[in-house]
Amino acid sequence: MDLSAINPILLIASLMVSATPILLAAIGEMVTEKAGVLNLGVEGMMITGAVVGFAVGVNSGSPLLGFVGAALASALLSLSFGLLTQYLLSNQVATGLGLTLVGLGLSALIGKPYEGIKSPTLGDIHLPLLSDIPVIGPILFQHDIMVYLSIALVAAVWAVLKYTRIGLVLRAVGENHDAAHALGYKVIRIRLLAIMFGGACAGLGGAYLSLVRVPQWTEGMTAGAGWIALAIVVFASWKPWRVLVGAYLFGGVTVLQLNLQAAGLKVPVEYLSMSPYLITILVLVIISARGFHGAPASLGRSFHASS
Repeated sequence: MDLSAINPILLIASLMVSATPILLAAIGEMVTEKAGVLNLGVEGMMITGAVVGFAVGVNSGSPLLGFVGAALASALLSLSFGLLTQYLLSNQVATGLGLTLVGLGLSALIGKPYEGIKSPTLGDIHLPLLSDIPVIGPILFQHDIMVYLSIALVAAVWAVLKYTRIGLVLRAVGENHDAAHALGYKVIRIRLLAIMFGGACAGLGGAYLSLVRVPQWTEGMTAGAGWIALAIVVFASWKPWRVLVGAYLFGGVTVLQLNLQAAGLKVPVEYLSMSPYLITILVLVIISARGFHGAPASLGRSFHASS
């Protein structure tokens, strides 16, 4: 094995790119769960965002329009989940799983004509002066706009939840929806908005896969990224900055195993490929043994106004 073939600067820079789709999906799901809704359909929303973003990007020639289309498509898909669970009071776990199956089937249907086509992609932004700093410049200041947007989104979610009335109301609905309703807050409306926000973020994450990370459409290309995003929310104890750390840790493991394969590590490639998922499962088992600290008290519970 030739470890000299691994460039640590490129490794860390690639980590940020690898983590971005999962980070976008995870921060959206965290907001949804903060409102008391458990949406297991993240994988379905991501793959829908990936195919719609790719189709819009290819047909318009603009990757940015592709991201907008992906966010809208996944938000609309998540709205169907919201209507079923919030108005018809269907089981959130079963409906979320159904949403994933619908997303996977719908994406396969929409994406069939786009197989083998290369999409337009986002160029890296080289920030003046900052990108020229040795070591730090290539790692932090030579990425596409979506990498920076994902970090800014984490900061915005943290600030809104911690310092604004909107964040307080959202957390109140997630902790005790009956008390929030008694205070006059529109619980179902708030939850629907949170669900659509989560769907839009998952769509952006999926579009990042098909438009930037692998600028082409391949059926099933999310490869479990939505499930990893769900796990990261639990790993992060429903805290925005921990979501960032969790996504980057997973991104780091993913990039490291690819580099170890390239360096010729004498381990079967299948073991290296499944290592990120095994580590995620291990972390979740450890967290489960210690208890789910920080979970909203009303998470997964249906709300029915008595008056």
